[in-house]
Amino acid sequence: MLGQLNPDSEAMSTCKKARAESTSVVSSDRLSSLPPEIKGDILSRLNVEEAVRTSTLSSTWRDAWTNMPKIFLRDGNFARTKFVTLVDMVLSLHKGTVEKFDISGSKPYHDEFGRWMLMLSRRSPRSIIIELKSVPGYRIPSCLFSIGDLENLHLQNCIISLPRVFQGFKRLTRLRLNNFSSTDMDIQNLVSFCPALRSLRLTYFEGINHLTVQAPKLKLLYVIGDVEINLDAPNLEVALLMHHKAIAPHSDPIALHKESYVKQLLGSLSDIKSFAISGFLLRYLSKGCILTKLPALFARLENIYLAICFLDQRQFLAACSLFQNAPNLKRLDVVPSHSSNTWDQDQARIKEFTMQVQLDHLVTASVQGFKGLDCEVDFVAKLLSWAPALEELKIEWKGKTECSMVLAKLLALPRVSPRAKVIVTF
Repeated sequence: MLGQLNPDSEAMSTCKKARAESTSVVSSDRLSSLPPEIKGDILSRLNVEEAVRTSTLSSTWRDAWTNMPKIFLRDGNFARTKFVTLVDMVLSLHKGTVEKFDISGSKPYHDEFGRWMLMLSRRSPRSIIIELKSVPGYRIPSCLFSIGDLENLHLQNCIISLPRVFQGFKRLTRLRLNNFSSTDMDIQNLVSFCPALRSLRLTYFEGINHLTVQAPKLKLLYVIGDVEINLDAPNLEVALLMHHKAIAPHSDPIALHKESYVKQLLGSLSDIKSFAISGFLLRYLSKGCILTKLPALFARLENIYLAICFLDQRQFLAACSLFQNAPNLKRLDVVPSHSSNTWDQDQARIKEFTMQVQLDHLVTASVQGFKGLDCEVDFVAKLLSWAPALEELKIEWKGKTECSMVLAKLLALPRVSPRAKVIVTF
């Protein structure tokens, strides 16, 4: 009986195998018959080297990588010559639309950079990210400024000099420049000729002393550097302005000019919702031990990020003025800086100030890089006494000394809010 069933069993096994092979062939045919743009989109999820290798799968996949809409190039463990060959091949053989081009590397490619940018400009990408880190900086060629469809531009370690005939980027919404050099006029023209710009980030630069920003649709401004800003951005919602250099004493003419400049700058920021600023700027608003009257009321301001030296009385007083002029403040993040090691003996300590700052809507606050200094503890005490709606005060401990005594002080501080929790993280 079993012998009679064996032929049928073998036949069934053969049928199943045939069906499996047929299904595999159909699935393979379905993938191979996908439109070129779909194949390109699939390959965009791979790095370029892996995508190029798919050309060996079959004749239908041989040129699929040349339709990738997104190109990501990283030199990583590549030998320099091999990476140059790869970039040349990708840019010269690509056939489809390039939506995004992203290249980064640490090896020097100064000799090839101009050629790459010329080939790239002919593809009219919508997004360009260039992070080539070898020195000296890469001079951006004029052909890149002729890409009319560009929507996102991120350049790092570069030299920017606009061509004489610059039509602007009419569709550009995001511009990010990091570690670059340029001039006041070139950056002013670059920004003003981008009428759709919504996000502008300028960090760590040389050659720029006065930054003029005329951007009617700008929502986010992020500037790290020692520069004076003339701002015309009526729709701005988020601003981060960080200066790192302390200037002359308050009686110095340069500092008096700074006071006028900071007042003008704050007056142009009255409608923002989130604001990050360094104490170096704020200190020029303070005179002696008197709270400064700010030029504007920040009625929409809900979030403040503040880098401040608590050992500088002027910075502390100016910060209090800012808090007082932000009646709807909900979140406050503070990073103590330690530009000086001792409190000036002629200055009153934070705990000795009797002013009452109303933070009626403050719900969450944080102090990062907390070292346990008396001035930091005093500031926390003031904060807990000013915020009746406070729910959480988070302290990030970075002190190198024994923290038990400091923690005991913090936990013993009176709180005007019955819901306030002090959370210390290590």
